[in-house]
Amino acid sequence: MKTYYVYILECSDGTFYVGISSNMERRLYEHKSGLDKKAYTYLRRPIVLKWLQGFSDPKQAIAFEKQLKGWSRRKKLALINEDWDKLVKYSKNYTQFGKYASSEGASTFRLAQGRRSSD
Repeated sequence: MKTYYVYILECSDGTFYVGISSNMERRLYEHKSGLDKKAYTYLRRPIVLKWLQGFSDPKQAIAFEKQLKGWSRRKKLALINEDWDKLVKYSKNYTQFGKYASSEGASTFRLAQGRRSSD
């Protein structure tokens, strides 16, 4: 079974890049080596993998990538740092649903190994 990865990179300028790939080793090499001069990460190297999640369904991976791209920087940081209280707080619907809204259908997250940050 093929795995599709949604990932967050931190660029040298402090910005985040959200992407998707079915081959993380190849994709990280592409980002780090600067193969595409038009790529967002090209002038922002070096990059660091901050977060990674695997999906077996490519449609779910694509949908989650799109969702992450719409998140604020602080919400992405909350995800990277596993700060679930802040992740809820920074959600757009927090004021409507509050901290203790149902977590039905919530996803589980797996962090990239060795990526602890001082952010």
